[in-house]
Amino acid sequence: MKPKIAVITYEARGSYNTQDVADEDELLGNILDQLDIFYRFEVWSDSAVDWSQYDLLLLKSPWDYFDRYKEFKMWCEKISSLNIPLVNSVTTVLWNSDKRYLKEIELAGYSIVKTFFLENGGVKAQLESCFELFDAEQLVIKPTISGGAKNTFKINRDNWEEIGCKLDKLKGDESFMVQPFVDEIVEVGEYSYIFFRGEFSHAVLKSAKNGDYRVQHFYGGKIGNIQPTEMELQYLQSLVDSYAKDTLYARVDGVWRGGDFLLMELELIEPYLFLFTSSVAVQNYKKALEQMICHQFERFGS
Repeated sequence: MKPKIAVITYEARGSYNTQDVADEDELLGNILDQLDIFYRFEVWSDSAVDWSQYDLLLLKSPWDYFDRYKEFKMWCEKISSLNIPLVNSVTTVLWNSDKRYLKEIELAGYSIVKTFFLENGGVKAQLESCFELFDAEQLVIKPTISGGAKNTFKINRDNWEEIGCKLDKLKGDESFMVQPFVDEIVEVGEYSYIFFRGEFSHAVLKSAKNGDYRVQHFYGGKIGNIQPTEMELQYLQSLVDSYAKDTLYARVDGVWRGGDFLLMELELIEPYLFLFTSSVAVQNYKKALEQMICHQFERFGS
């Protein structure tokens, strides 16, 4: 008897993909077919799904979770109560869903992009003080629970009051974080390092199109392969060992400033894995999936 696996996706499946990148849901399906694994794609928010029929749930593209966060959190808790393994784990997913985890990582001694979390009170007053706090002319503001640059604002000393009014309206439903604008994003790009089962697989440099600062491919960003140095990889491996050791997949996003890596995000929920960039990436993913499935269901062999 083969294990039954549900690959978790979202209602508008495929809407984030563009002609410039591969559909990783489809690629994952091909890999599972090659491994002769029974699977079915399921929408996490579909109330008609009988989750108890599955032996394992594999998160791949629940890309609307931050738009329906309360619902998603309840779904995670339901899966946990059913004792169905979720990969990555429910504990990891819930911890990683709120970017306040960055403070925990910083307190452990790792460098992050300087971050101020907007607390209760007037947003505009706090924004004004952030220019002085960071000694910056431009700031970036984003929700602590978000993705895909949703409700992300780039502000300067000329427009901060206008944006502050918008944030005051949004803040009733969301918490926000403020960071100094990172010049390296425009000048160089944002680095993404992908790890499978705690081991480095591949890396890319994402660069924004001219006139923009958002590096996501659906905003016109470009993607190129890169190879970290041994020293860089040693630092990144330490970070993964500390916070993503038992994960199937982890993506470390950030920039290099001099010899320091400034972490922007540690993606452990539904990261795009840039598998289309090389055959090595696909093979590493396939190997990790096979090992993970065998680990979860040793009785089924490899």
